[in-house]
Amino acid sequence: MTASSLILAFITAQRLIELWFSRRNTARLLALGGYEHAPAHYPFLVLVHASWLAGLWLLAWSRPINPWWLGCFGALQVMRIWVLVTLGRRWTTRIIVLPGAPLVRSGPYRIFSHPNYLVVVGEIAVLPLVFSLPYYALLFTIVNAILLFVRIRAETAALSALCSTANKTSPGPTSSRIA
Repeated sequence: MTASSLILAFITAQRLIELWFSRRNTARLLALGGYEHAPAHYPFLVLVHASWLAGLWLLAWSRPINPWWLGCFGALQVMRIWVLVTLGRRWTTRIIVLPGAPLVRSGPYRIFSHPNYLVVVGEIAVLPLVFSLPYYALLFTIVNAILLFVRIRAETAALSALCSTANKTSPGPTSSRIA
């Protein structure tokens, strides 16, 4: 197995574990009274991410690795873990709104409104660069940006609607956020 294949196998396993984690958290949040907001774009999100990974398997499985870009990707994985640990049982790939839950303001959420999306943007661009595929990185970065425009607007609308109806003394509701 090539080094490139090992990296792709790691990312594939990571994504599959995260999907399991997300489904478990989604079911728990829904059972607690949460609801999904703006689910119509979700199949497109899955399609883009699955296509990105499948295309990398097709094009990059035996390509040489750029160590500098691999280091950048490693840093993004540290940030990904920080986001996942911060959100814990509230992390999901869907927009699940849990009325009355306090807004997450710790970890990377002290610094950024949507740190998970920053990580995803970085990963979509950087992993193809690890394998010297700049046009692939550009193509999926553009497609992902279009989807994130829709996604972030939907999540912000969900949070804004709940915050405007929430008790002014409460810290506000939350939405679990994407991987």
